[in-house]
Amino acid sequence: MSGDIPEGSSTPKDSPIDLDDPLYVHPYDNVVTSIITIKLSGNENYRLWCSAMIRGLKARNKLGFVDGTLTLGKTGSSKASKWERVNVVVCNWISGSISETIYASHVYSDKAEDIWNELFETYNQADGSVIFNVHQQINTLIQNGSSLSDYYSKLDSLWKDFDGLTSLTECVCEAATKLNDHSKLMKLMQFLSGLDDVYSQVKIHILLMEPLPNVKSVFSILSREESL
Repeated sequence: MSGDIPEGSSTPKDSPIDLDDPLYVHPYDNVVTSIITIKLSGNENYRLWCSAMIRGLKARNKLGFVDGTLTLGKTGSSKASKWERVNVVVCNWISGSISETIYASHVYSDKAEDIWNELFETYNQADGSVIFNVHQQINTLIQNGSSLSDYYSKLDSLWKDFDGLTSLTECVCEAATKLNDHSKLMKLMQFLSGLDDVYSQVKIHILLMEPLPNVKSVFSILSREESL
C-alpha cells in the first residue's frame, strides 16, 4: 500500500531541545522579559549595570550575542533565522534595561552587539566629575533612620563603584599592602561616622578593639547587637 512505511525506516521524530544551545530561547525569555532590575541612567551607574547585564546574559547563555563570539557569520546560513530571532530578543533585553533618554539614542541599532558597544563607548567613562560625584555620595551618606542593612548595602555599593573608577595596577609589594590597609581603615571610619546615634556605645567599643576589625566584621557585630 502507498501508505505503508518502507522496511528499515522509521517515523520522523521531533529533534530534542538543546537547552544549552545559545539559539534556544526559553518560553519565559521573550522580548518583554526583564533580565535585571537595574536601569542604565548614565556614566554614574554604567559599571553596575554592565556587571548585572553580563550575569543575566550568561545565565541565559546569550553573552555571545554582545561580546562578538556568536555573530551571524559564525552561526551559519542554515540557522540565520534563529540567530535573527534571538538577536531581537537580546536587543530588547538591553533596550528594556536603559532609561528613556538613553533608549532614544539606540533604538535604531538592529544588532545587540552594536548596541552593547555603543553603550560601552558612551558611558564607560571615568572622568573627574563622575569620580567626584561618587566620592561625595560616600562622604555625605548617613544612616538617617534607615535599616542597618540598607545603609551598609548602599555604602558598600558606592565603595565598589569608586574602586572600579579609580582602580590601580595590581601589585603585591609592601606599599600595595599598606595602601589596601589604609583603604580598609577609611571605609571603616566612613561607615562608623554615618551610623545613627543609637550605636554610639557600640562604636566606642569597636574603636577600642586591637586590631581594628574590617567593615564586614563591624556590620556583623552591629547586626547581632540589633537582634538582641
